[in-house]
Amino acid sequence: MTTPLVATAATPAAIAVRTVSKRYGNLTALADVDLVVAQGEFFGLLGPNGAGKTTLISIIAGLARASSGRVTILGHDVVDDYRAARLALGVVPQELTYDPFFSVRETLRFQSGYFGLDGNDAWIDEVLHHLGLTEKAHVNTRALSGGMKRRLMVAQALVHKPPVIVLDEPTAGVDVELRQTLWDFIQRLNREGHTIVLTTHYLEEAQALCGRIAMLKAGRIVALDTTRALLARVAGVQLTMRPRGMPPAAVLARVIEQRDGVLTLRLNDAAEVTQILAECAGAGCAIDELEVGTADLEDVFLQLTSDAPASRSAAAIRAADGMPA
Repeated sequence: MTTPLVATAATPAAIAVRTVSKRYGNLTALADVDLVVAQGEFFGLLGPNGAGKTTLISIIAGLARASSGRVTILGHDVVDDYRAARLALGVVPQELTYDPFFSVRETLRFQSGYFGLDGNDAWIDEVLHHLGLTEKAHVNTRALSGGMKRRLMVAQALVHKPPVIVLDEPTAGVDVELRQTLWDFIQRLNREGHTIVLTTHYLEEAQALCGRIAMLKAGRIVALDTTRALLARVAGVQLTMRPRGMPPAAVLARVIEQRDGVLTLRLNDAAEVTQILAECAGAGCAIDELEVGTADLEDVFLQLTSDAPASRSAAAIRAADGMPA
């Protein structure tokens, strides 16, 4: 993972989002979002559906105008200096958008032309190779499978070698082989100095790849930190169990989440599992299901973006499960 550079006048941020808001009538899609991605970062932008991720990406890409605030790409304002900003940026959108009248290679040649690139075949060949599209180079785009069309979307975003690359759900609906191939190629580009911004619902990908992560909820940033620091918020052992009966108060005090009768507890280490089970048995509370694991980014994501409280009192748990006080 490339160490992020500090943005200065001589080294501007790859992406700088300054108090950006976006309103559609009475709906506020983004509210005063501040975000700086340094050059060379592999950065994650996460959030539930409707959080504002795609709206923010559309503003960064110049596809939508912010109601207020400012966005720059490598120091170029996406409105006032849009030509330079768009030359510096490659975006893989969620939607499959392609011209159905051309082959894969023709599509990439036309895409190169949009950026004023002539004789770009050597790089096109390299992109096709790394994305597993070489054998499909002369196939009409209409004849591609969904996964192959997704690969083409990635290829179009990379055809002009942009220094800043935004990937909006790039592996949605694609096979495991493509995911591995794509991430090998993207990590190589990152090592070579390209800045990567990733939006994904596959949180294990974000955890493995991203050095820093921002989490959006209802148009606002609710967390922005290194991946390691975010994981440290729920460090330790996660014990998930489905009790039959009411656990004792000492056990309930450790509960960080309760859903449909399943309790999640945070423990300091695995040795405390035995103590929890003994306390439950002593209170006449049987355990029907039990799972022990370490915290991951999904745990952080759920705690920060869930509408339910992350932690609940013993009385609240009793009330939710219809148990006597």
